[in-house]
Amino acid sequence: MSSNHPISRRRLIKTLFCSSVAMNLNLSAHAAEEKVMTESVLDLLALGDFGSGTEAQLEVACSLAHYGGGMKRKADGLFLLGDNFYGPMPGGVKSERWKTGFSDLYPAKNFPGPCWAVLGNHDYTDTPGNEQAQLNYAASMDGKTRWTMPAKYYRIDLPTQNPQVTFLMIDTNFKSINGRLIEEGHLSDSHEFWISEADRAAQAKWLEDQLSSPRAPFTIVVGHHPVYSEGSHGDTPELIEQIAPLLEKYKVHLYLCGHDHDLQHLELEGLKTSFVVSGGGGAGIRKPKDEIRKGSNFYGVHGFTHLFLAGDRLHVRHIDTNQKQVHAFSKGVNHDWQPEV
Repeated sequence: MSSNHPISRRRLIKTLFCSSVAMNLNLSAHAAEEKVMTESVLDLLALGDFGSGTEAQLEVACSLAHYGGGMKRKADGLFLLGDNFYGPMPGGVKSERWKTGFSDLYPAKNFPGPCWAVLGNHDYTDTPGNEQAQLNYAASMDGKTRWTMPAKYYRIDLPTQNPQVTFLMIDTNFKSINGRLIEEGHLSDSHEFWISEADRAAQAKWLEDQLSSPRAPFTIVVGHHPVYSEGSHGDTPELIEQIAPLLEKYKVHLYLCGHDHDLQHLELEGLKTSFVVSGGGGAGIRKPKDEIRKGSNFYGVHGFTHLFLAGDRLHVRHIDTNQKQVHAFSKGVNHDWQPEV
């Protein structure tokens, strides 16, 4: 858990508005994107593992804001990939951290669209009941917030008119996955910090029902834990067993997640789905596994991810805190993918 250096209000204002370093746009990166960006019909940003309350979260937030400001059009929305709040969350839906750790850092003027969130393991573990507070927050604000988490699992079709991408948001905090933290001595077993077995089973049925129903041309499944990862946490056996077969059976284009504190893109032999990790939002960066598989790309940096549709292709770009593109690829509806410079 990374919450040793909380963000002060004064430091927040100074960093967001007075730091010439943070405000130095990487214009060459934007120039390289200009042609394809002018043709985009949907622009989305994503980051995970961001709620640390540290200088690193501020740095990524500044980079995200300035990158978004350099885009040809405002992003249509922001995906929050879990571990939205590390450490204590006193007050639940009334906590000051909703302002200092969410609305102030990712302001509406830069990101006017919805902020679709999923739950991470720290959202369950660090403050008992915080997962329910995150589910209840929008209602507590009478809907006057961009924070969007209507349920632990839900569907989004974008754009609203003539959808081109279906997003299926899921809760990957299974008992056996989060329970390993108890086995490893990181947490006590004083409370349950996972999705209930009844909810997990209902989610599994829901996910297959959604995948077997009519969808947009592209499909992306979003969770917190990776199915496959070259990061320190590695692969998640439960998701390989329970989620990966559905991704393959229904030809899901992308699985997007966080949990490992890095940026990754994996294309594994024999699998149609691309696996993207975007966990560089503010928590401490970790090293990769000793041996990285063929078809994997690993970047141990803080940053975020830009997804957009242009022409008939889905484009994915990892961006670091200097607004520099560190990795990019695109994918067609028929699952053909290619790297981009």
